[in-house]
Amino acid sequence: MFELDDEQILPLSKQHVFWTWSAQAKVNPIPVTRAKGVYFWDTDENRYLDFNSMTMCVNIGHGNERVIEAMVSQARELPYAAPGMTTKIRALASKMVADLTPGGALGKVLFTLGGADANENAIKLARGYTGRHKILTRYRSYHGATAGAMAATGDPRRQMWEPSLMPGVVHFLDPYRYRSTFHRTNPNLPEAEFTRDYLNHLEEIILYEGPETIAAILMESVTGTNGIIIPPQGYMQGVRALCDKYGILMIADEVMSGFGRTGRWFAIEHWDVTPDMITMAKGLTSAYAPLGAVAMKPEIASRFDDIPYEGGLTYTSHPVSLAAAAANIQVMRDDKIVEHAAAMGPVLHNLLTDLGESHPSVGEVRSIGLFGILELVKNRETREPMTPWNGSSPEMAALRKYCLDHGLFLYTHWHTVLIIPPLIINEEQLKEGFSVLDKALEIPDKAVK
Repeated sequence: MFELDDEQILPLSKQHVFWTWSAQAKVNPIPVTRAKGVYFWDTDENRYLDFNSMTMCVNIGHGNERVIEAMVSQARELPYAAPGMTTKIRALASKMVADLTPGGALGKVLFTLGGADANENAIKLARGYTGRHKILTRYRSYHGATAGAMAATGDPRRQMWEPSLMPGVVHFLDPYRYRSTFHRTNPNLPEAEFTRDYLNHLEEIILYEGPETIAAILMESVTGTNGIIIPPQGYMQGVRALCDKYGILMIADEVMSGFGRTGRWFAIEHWDVTPDMITMAKGLTSAYAPLGAVAMKPEIASRFDDIPYEGGLTYTSHPVSLAAAAANIQVMRDDKIVEHAAAMGPVLHNLLTDLGESHPSVGEVRSIGLFGILELVKNRETREPMTPWNGSSPEMAALRKYCLDHGLFLYTHWHTVLIIPPLIINEEQLKEGFSVLDKALEIPDKAVK
């Protein structure tokens, strides 16, 4: 096997790797050598506290030996089987995932390679089941980078590739309380009225588009990178009711919010709603191997009992990935990781609130479980964001650099700072990260008007 010294990692990577989501000449990646628990190390032995679970995915933490051993054992026994075959691990993993869905009601599971193709397959299934073609999604959404998933995405990442994306997607507004389009002059509106206004907006879009043309409404149960927008009480139940009223399928995108992130196995459970499909990835294996899935109600699957489902992947139900998923779920059960995330939720929220009270650049904080965000502003009264829409600012760049220089890895998006650590994190480790963030926030504080 070709040996590579640590000091060769960065120059060779810069020479040969084509980087996603990046201007190639500006890339300066962290050369990572190892990771354990909630930390990882670079080639200079600098230690970083992982406040983003790498890519919002390493839910059980780094280097869990039980998952690693399950993958090794599966690779030795049977590293691959064709999509039309089945295996012991395929049978087991599909049952384990189905059993996790609300009430076990989504009893059929299609395995994919990740979140984007999980969402694309959910869209295909919805169109095939209903015979309709339109998909409704929200503007502050991200559903993946393939042509169909990018079309479903509402945020500006899709705009570069238009019009060469999947047709038939219609976007609607998110129930985003802090920046509500409908309530700028009445920010203290009771939550029930706020919810009703956004449900009325959605129903109006449905009527304008023609209910008979709409196959599904696809939503992140809790909006991820576009703001950790937590649905107000009654909203998810209202969407479910609208779907039932007009014969539309409800698809919950739980790629980021699933597998304990919000203190429940799936975020949708907070509102006692059962969607028709759930898409998942990331925490499904805690990123120990690539895997996505669509869990669906049996009646959706039965639509294809007598006609073929024209879709598939060479690596669907890859045995090593399924072994990672099954072991990951078992680790989460054995170690009560979902329960731990729920217990740590108030701790995270209190730490966020304390920062908000201490720093004038913090306009609002939001969190559910271990899924948190600080929204930074230049003026609390006007709520002017720290960066322009879909832009950047010297303050946000400097904040992130300060955190990295002081051993804290986190994700910033436009004018927000996201806190999405591994679910095994404890209070002491959270406070360790927040002590760095507390100092970093002094940078945007200076821009406050």
